Amino acid sequence: MKVEIWSDVMCPFCYIGKRHFEQAIEKLPFKNEIEVDWKSYQLNPEYHNTNNETVYDYLSRSKGMPIEQAKQMTKQVADMAANAGLKMDFDTNIPANTFNAHRLIHLAAKHNLQDLAEEKLFEAHFVNSKNIGEIDVLIDLAVEIGLDKDEAKSVLNGNEFAEAVRYDIYESQNLGIRGVPYFVMDRKYGVSGAQPVQAFTDALTQSFAEWKSAQPKTTLTSLNKNDDAVCDENGCEI
Repeated sequence: MKVEIWSDVMCPFCYIGKRHFEQAIEKLPFKNEIEVDWKSYQLNPEYHNTNNETVYDYLSRSKGMPIEQAKQMTKQVADMAANAGLKMDFDTNIPANTFNAHRLIHLAAKHNLQDLAEEKLFEAHFVNSKNIGEIDVLIDLAVEIGLDKDEAKSVLNGNEFAEAVRYDIYESQNLGIRGVPYFVMDRKYGVSGAQPVQAFTDALTQSFAEWKSAQPKTTLTSLNKNDDAVCDENGCEI
């Protein structure tokens, strides 16, 4: 069963939601039958950090709140992240435009490294305070996850996968997605936000049961007129 996840690597709840979702899947007996496809989404596509803004400056300006309120808000998010086993450092976090980061994720998907790319970008942004809006940073991350450096350079210094990113965003709009993270299960059910682990467990279990029951039956109807000339664990029929 396919689960599509619309996410932005600048979104702390997307990182927390990813971890909760992973913790839920790990407990499920059908975990190997779940296919995850990460989809691009930009919370602020017009944003570019040209003035060395801190995350507190960014939140204060964009949400019209005092710096102290921004710090309190991020502390609450950091506490929520810690409960999911994540450490987020907002004091040194660098706000960035994520369009090229999403292009890198699409490149990684081409090489079956999409989930690892998503994880490393979250880690770079929230844990290691890297500027994921810079091409050189993205190239280093590409190499770290096992992509070819020259291919990553060519892609990130060009326009490849730009339309793929835009299409993901267009598709999210058609599905009525207005915030992330957003988890779409078998194009039938949607779960929004960094829900608790149990909420993901319940949603996955229900979705998978319905998906499984809808799969074609694999039991064959035999057209044999006899059972001759067959070998099985008991030997061969002559």
